[in-house]
Amino acid sequence: MMRSRLPLYLAGVYTLLVLYASLHPFSGWRDSGIDALAFLDAAWPRYVTGFDLSANAFAYLPLGFLWAAALSRSLAPALAVLLTTLCCATFSLGIEALQNYLPSRVPSNLDFASNAGGAFLGALASLRWGRDLLDGGRLHAWRQRRFLHGPYGDIGLVLVALWLLTQLNPETILFGNGNLRSLLGLPAALPFAAEDFLALEMASVAAQTWAIALIATRLAANHPLLLPPVLILAALAVKSFALLVLMHGANGLAWATPGSLGGLGLGLLLWIAVMPLPAAPRQALAALALMFAAVLANLMPDNPYLEDTLRSWQPGHFLNFNGLTRLATALWPFLALPWLMLSRSRHDHHNPYRHH
Repeated sequence: MMRSRLPLYLAGVYTLLVLYASLHPFSGWRDSGIDALAFLDAAWPRYVTGFDLSANAFAYLPLGFLWAAALSRSLAPALAVLLTTLCCATFSLGIEALQNYLPSRVPSNLDFASNAGGAFLGALASLRWGRDLLDGGRLHAWRQRRFLHGPYGDIGLVLVALWLLTQLNPETILFGNGNLRSLLGLPAALPFAAEDFLALEMASVAAQTWAIALIATRLAANHPLLLPPVLILAALAVKSFALLVLMHGANGLAWATPGSLGGLGLGLLLWIAVMPLPAAPRQALAALALMFAAVLANLMPDNPYLEDTLRSWQPGHFLNFNGLTRLATALWPFLALPWLMLSRSRHDHHNPYRHH
């Protein structure tokens, strides 16, 4: 049986996410005239907090875990840990050196040490749990039973994980992915009007809900009616948790507007209505829903009520993380569309809605 490529896909995607988060906002590049590696023998930073050190270590811990899991398939465990640690440390060193050229970033030898230490701990953890979680163990066997097999299934699971990550962005309406204006710095295409915005919000949330429900159905090797509502409930929990944490315990249900709730219900009804269709038309509908939602996201006016809610939010320590969630939120539909178009439909006798 062909082994899953999921560890490699996850490691590659997470590496790109760390790179983006570490160099966000990618603006103001300049040469300060300082040696790019001068930070290595710099004095102890004046302001050091346990949060900063822990955040750096925890950010690189999954990086070490995933790459060690991917490399251990072809290398001895000890060699996989050593190579992973060296590669992650070199990666961190390169990022710290590049931060010399960004005015909003300050390279630090403590950050570098924390990153390398986190990667090493993650690689060690992979020796114990990597196989069970990702490749060949009990959870891997559970993944094989429950979800679409092969590379398309692996990539689909990565996309779903990224979709859950987008729910940590407090600056969008519910499931409001695909807004490229935030990346390009463009103004809103339409002026704000309360009644119009309610209709646009409902349509956007309905299209996004319909699309993710159909994607989850495609991913489910069996129980296609169970995975979509479970995934959507998980996303709502993540959204509420993010708002509670980032807003300091207030506005955890700020997403639950009349437009969002109406769109959520409408999207689920549309999903149930098309479930008797064969898999291929459902995939086409999911792609159309994603494209429609992306168009709406770029046409919708800015919501002044959401902006007012966010006025009290200061990203602070979450600057890197906020840049990361913004990127994932903007690009997610455009990553999911090729997957929908390229993933081949397969017959599954466990799915009562699959047409043979």
